[in-house]
Amino acid sequence: MGLGNELKDKLAKRAALEVKEHMIVNLGIGIPSLVPNHLPPVFPVVFQSENGIIGIGPEPVQGQEDENLCNAGGYPVSLMNGGCYTDSSIAFAMIRRGKVDLTILGSLQVSEKGDLANWIIPGKKVPGMGGATELASKAKRVIVLMTHLDKIGGSKIVRECTLPITTRSCVSMIITDRAVFTIEDGRLILKELFNPYTLQDIEETTEAHYTLSPAIKYID
Repeated sequence: MGLGNELKDKLAKRAALEVKEHMIVNLGIGIPSLVPNHLPPVFPVVFQSENGIIGIGPEPVQGQEDENLCNAGGYPVSLMNGGCYTDSSIAFAMIRRGKVDLTILGSLQVSEKGDLANWIIPGKKVPGMGGATELASKAKRVIVLMTHLDKIGGSKIVRECTLPITTRSCVSMIITDRAVFTIEDGRLILKELFNPYTLQDIEETTEAHYTLSPAIKYID
């Protein structure tokens, strides 16, 4: 089920709270790419892209895009002062050496144990796995931004992934349009609810087993 721009921004704004000063951060395509819009104008963080950009800046003004400057998803970006370009192999080496502090990705499914399935739907053609496997395996922290339900109304937070696994037990936080979960010691914990959803709504639309945080927050 798709989200409107307002809801996408709501998720990106919540995810932006997890970005801390001096981090090296890699963002997936889609909703994760909106996260920088919700950070202070001057914020000491480095955004990295696996196609070879270190120091990605704000989204360029429409009409002023550089056709030769785009992120790994092919969307136009800008470069911060002090930013640089590298060979793609260097960008992947940064990821594989564990230099990325945080990656924020979209997903098709996440299991209650933190397994990630986000690279393919069987039978659908895709250009390749991209950087998802390396990022999910080697980033110090993995956050998923996604809709709570799929296009036919099924839960995307599941007991066991039925789609091909990208990486097992890698996700530490899930932010959907309905709630925020963390995964701690292999346990899925409901931490926050987006208004107007209720605990009953989450129970009815979440296949995975989860426990309630003793202090659940409600987010407008």
